[in-house]
Amino acid sequence: MIKNILFISFFGLVTFKLATAETFPVAAPVPGGIAIVDLKSDFNEQEKVFYGKKRILTRKINNTWQAVIGLPLKIKTGTHKIQIINAMGKKKYQYFSVANKNYETRHITITNKRMVSPTKKDIERHYKEKPLIVAALKTWTENIDVQTNFTLPVIGRFSSPFGLKRIYNKQKRIRRHTGLDIAAPTGTFITSPAKGNVIRTGSYFFTGNTVFIDHGQGLVTMYCHLNKTQVKAGQQLAQGQTIGTVGMTGRVSGPHLHWVVSLNNTKIDPKLFINTNASKK
Repeated sequence: MIKNILFISFFGLVTFKLATAETFPVAAPVPGGIAIVDLKSDFNEQEKVFYGKKRILTRKINNTWQAVIGLPLKIKTGTHKIQIINAMGKKKYQYFSVANKNYETRHITITNKRMVSPTKKDIERHYKEKPLIVAALKTWTENIDVQTNFTLPVIGRFSSPFGLKRIYNKQKRIRRHTGLDIAAPTGTFITSPAKGNVIRTGSYFFTGNTVFIDHGQGLVTMYCHLNKTQVKAGQQLAQGQTIGTVGMTGRVSGPHLHWVVSLNNTKIDPKLFINTNASKK
């Protein structure tokens, strides 16, 4: 009985504040989700927050500082901690809990067999491109005004959800879907869901024509399979500004946008950043 009381009291030190309809992202402390931890009242903006070795986005909501933590799909359920370091190097810790979530499995047929079983040249190309993609998703820029109330980058049907376990062409290997697919006709305009800066654009083997946008403090978005790209690296974007059009370049089974949201270099469910009740599903 005493252990249970201590356990409850211990977790009482940290609260999860679900965002209101006007404030996103919403808390969903599960694999592939987001933990939002209210920081203690003595926290100040000069302090830095880390989860493991990764720097964490902080924001101030209603006079309360919060740590907004992207949780990987492979995270273990249970208790986790963040580390807060002040200017003098002094460390303190706060704790949060991660619950379980099960994702469905779906079989997908890709007619272009090279996209399922790449040739040697395809694999060599992929390994040359991968460091560029990894570097873009690791981007961190100091920004006290990170816009996290996202709009949908394209209006369409949510054809493939985040976290899906996908099996291509009946192969035994299971691949996790680390973005949200939005099906729309080729040529449909894609817009930036929030203000930011274009980090990189390029054409890659699996993701096709791709755009990366830096929104600040480790919040990076990625847009794949574009028909046309209409922005350039270094360009500043406003929320709602066109970045390209829907296509079916790279590994696809039809025209759609594959939208990735990365927080602290961790791919998480993009739906947590938008009001899905007001979106066309």
